[in-house]
Amino acid sequence: MKSPFLLLGLISTILLSTPANAARLESWKFDPNRNQLNITTDSEVKPRAFLINNPDRIVIDLPGTTFKANTQRKNFGAAVREIRIGKVENNTARIVVELAPGYTTSPDKLVIKGDSASHWILNFSAIKKDADNTETSEEKISIPVSNNLEFAGVVPLSREISQLDSQIKQLMNRYSSLSAGMFFLDMETGEYLDINGEKTFAAASTIKFPILIALFEEIDAGRINPNETLVMRRDLMTGGSGTMQYRKAGSKFKLMETASKMMIISDNTATNMIIDRLGGKNRLNQRFRSWGLQNTVIRNLLGDFKGTNKTSPKDLVRLAALISNNKLLSATSNSQVMDIMSRCKNRSLLPVGLGKGAVIAHKTGTLGRVLGDAGIIQTPSGKRYLAGIMVARPFGDARAKAFINQVSRLVYGYLDQPTSARNF
Repeated sequence: MKSPFLLLGLISTILLSTPANAARLESWKFDPNRNQLNITTDSEVKPRAFLINNPDRIVIDLPGTTFKANTQRKNFGAAVREIRIGKVENNTARIVVELAPGYTTSPDKLVIKGDSASHWILNFSAIKKDADNTETSEEKISIPVSNNLEFAGVVPLSREISQLDSQIKQLMNRYSSLSAGMFFLDMETGEYLDINGEKTFAAASTIKFPILIALFEEIDAGRINPNETLVMRRDLMTGGSGTMQYRKAGSKFKLMETASKMMIISDNTATNMIIDRLGGKNRLNQRFRSWGLQNTVIRNLLGDFKGTNKTSPKDLVRLAALISNNKLLSATSNSQVMDIMSRCKNRSLLPVGLGKGAVIAHKTGTLGRVLGDAGIIQTPSGKRYLAGIMVARPFGDARAKAFINQVSRLVYGYLDQPTSARNF
């Protein structure tokens, strides 16, 4: 039997819009490698799910969630007969995975878990042929929805910081020409700020952060030697940031020197050399999905001046959470990554809002129409928090930088307080 998950994997992302005062279904994607259906909304939802037989179908309702399109259907052969998305009742979006006649799945193997209030994951058990299916009446069985939110599977979430949410939304109103998304997470308390965190932006040079982590994963696995030498081919040379473009084609560079230039001075040619060494964009995109980064994709080599490479603030913080909790890299590699990222030359975005003695390991991204910064921050008292912010702007608008500075200052001022002094 051909795997239904391969069929589901052919479904492209659906981008949908919503009226005010309701959540919007941003996207849904199926990951055939992890047997997961990922559902992303632009704000908090509390899904309901159930399994219905005759025919067997998995139903997920998203109350208070809308989209502009009419009911959409996608037909398949083999085990999955149809997948559809539609509206039921007022402001409720429904996703239905209907199995073909004779196929079934077990409700005790199904569970929906959120890694935040706007990103939910349905883990499938195997869909199998059921030759003994003799049911004649319809039965509806609830599928558990876990309310214990655990961001990136490693950091338990506690509460959204309403004080910061209101302050920053007021700031956003004053910068009405900008479109911002951000996610901040206190690693100690699980408090978080999520404003359009799943919104997808042009990645600019923030894409170099996941590329660096993929490189060190390969080093840890023994498939890449950190002492090897790379040759700078002409087809990998590009303009934009960096100095390697001014060297002759055929010049040789040590791998770690190349990786450091990619991050510290954001060298685009160095980045292309690392992408090439890692097997190209398709392999990297598979790696990103395996980490749970649903909005991060490389479509073109650097410099991607048209902004075709994409990510989201929450994806960048997901990655920061994974490496902060030692889920991807060895201790040695993790230490090297933190050292490289702490030497980022661009200090004009998040670092401006930090207090004296704070340390940040981060990666910025700059294009004419977008600014971004993401990383790991430690206060002088030893508290750690994760930050990701991206701002779409009119071309070259300097107000985007000022906005990020002010957001960073507000978040730092709140999180640097003793927990007992915070406004609960």
